[in-house]
Amino acid sequence: MENDDAIDEIDEGEGFKEIKMGGGWYLTIALATSEKYDKEYVEIAKERSGQKKGRFNLNPRYVRELGEALIKFADDNDL
Repeated sequence: MENDDAIDEIDEGEGFKEIKMGGGWYLTIALATSEKYDKEYVEIAKERSGQKKGRFNLNPRYVRELGEALIKFADDNDL
């Protein structure tokens, strides 16, 4: 992917990844633990100005499968 404006990875740490999307928006991927059930999950969120505008919680066992599906989708659609 040659377009540097579209997606720019800016922060990486253990259990956290942030991708700058433009217009002040970030896609965050974080490993979190449920206080109620004491189970780990992966939260994928769209954030701007420190507020989450949309989020999705994913069972960690499906993270790799989602990543592989996204790569296949991008390849199949020349993205």
